[in-house]
Amino acid sequence: MLLVLAIVAAILWLPAPWGIVAVAVAAVVELAESLALIWWSKRRRAQVGSEALVGRWAAAVTPLRPDGQVRLDGELWQARCEEGAEAGDAVRILGLEGLTLVVSR
Repeated sequence: MLLVLAIVAAILWLPAPWGIVAVAVAAVVELAESLALIWWSKRRRAQVGSEALVGRWAAAVTPLRPDGQVRLDGELWQARCEEGAEAGDAVRILGLEGLTLVVSR
């Protein structure tokens, strides 16, 4: 945006040497801003797969004695809770064994 404004100002209002300076400065600022945004977007990897589930909370849909079902983000998952949990309890996801979540109260 700044580069476009500098070009318009250079064409319409600024005298010859200052128009070139304004466009050059705006181009450097735009380049620095683009590089900063690229760096910002790459500083942390996206979490996908099973590692994104560990540590999250889910709600028990059926009693977990020790196997049952939990709801996470609107999806039903098979789950195992060794200490047991009642339907409606909040459980924390500890890991994943195949397609079964390992949870605890």
